[in-house]
Amino acid sequence: MQYRVLGRTGIKVSPYALGTMMLGAIGNTDHEDSIRIVHRALDAGINFVDTADRYSQGESEEIVGKALKGRRDDVVLATKFWGPMGEDPNRQGGSRRWIITAVEDSLRRLQTDHLDLYQLHRPDPDTDIEETLSALSDLVRSGKVRAIGSSAMPASDIVEAQWVAQRRGLQPFRTEQPTYSILNRGIEAEVLPVAQRYGMGTLVWSPLAKGMLTGRIRKGQQTDLRRAAIFDSFTDEHRLDVIERLVPLAEEAGLPMTHLAMAFAIAHPGVTSAIIGPRTMDHLDDLLAGAEVTLTDEILDRIDEIVPPGTDIGVPDLSAYLPPALQNPGLRRRPATERAAS
Repeated sequence: MQYRVLGRTGIKVSPYALGTMMLGAIGNTDHEDSIRIVHRALDAGINFVDTADRYSQGESEEIVGKALKGRRDDVVLATKFWGPMGEDPNRQGGSRRWIITAVEDSLRRLQTDHLDLYQLHRPDPDTDIEETLSALSDLVRSGKVRAIGSSAMPASDIVEAQWVAQRRGLQPFRTEQPTYSILNRGIEAEVLPVAQRYGMGTLVWSPLAKGMLTGRIRKGQQTDLRRAAIFDSFTDEHRLDVIERLVPLAEEAGLPMTHLAMAFAIAHPGVTSAIIGPRTMDHLDDLLAGAEVTLTDEILDRIDEIVPPGTDIGVPDLSAYLPPALQNPGLRRRPATERAAS
């Protein structure tokens, strides 16, 4: 396994990061098997583990904590906060009040005294970014957190956060975690260039497009992939048409679709690591088998022809962040009495 520097932090991480969203109630409920998956990833050279408090309401963090016993010092451990962790409306978001509580909860579940990377899981329009950065800066100074990051932030929000940190003498976000795959290349237009400009490491999630790039989703065919019954993207004609063009390309290159997709994600110079999220050992072994794949310029050019750089295919990914103005029609429309020109 080769290692890359995580932005300008000096921390060396593997190009594959182990994501643990599928370890716990929403995925693999067998803790011992989940622990074996973590150990297999570490034995293969993956040293970057990413989780979040909201994954199975803390269960994923608990599994990771048990799996890292005796191996914590060899792992770059990342987790996230923001998502609701109970009925109380204040047990979520980016406020100082919640951050100070959330980090202690995560440290306890992970059975560690520090986090290598602590990330804001989604932007919080209700909280001033200075409030969030101030609280996170205090955690860095206290030694409980080594570096801080954001996730799914629009490029404009990344720039604002960097400016606020500089003006107020606060810790800046050192990393960004956006979605990125052959089907979701929108971040190539602004997010990745902005992250590179500010020296941020980028760990991308869903490089397999939630499973659409596994080879198990084909146009006009039934699938046993459970997510296909949940997300509209799996029936999106534009996405399915693209997959039908990618399948022969992968075959021509002599690669499984998963290997083509992963190799694409880590080939971009702005990407530090791509997060894999196996639910079973077979899933993990399949992905590890493609760790040495290098895509030629010819293959990358062919992918560019199928999915133009900087574009997202089909319906928006509902797991990604949508700014309030795209969710609430009232923010895009003047009152009816003010809409006319005269």
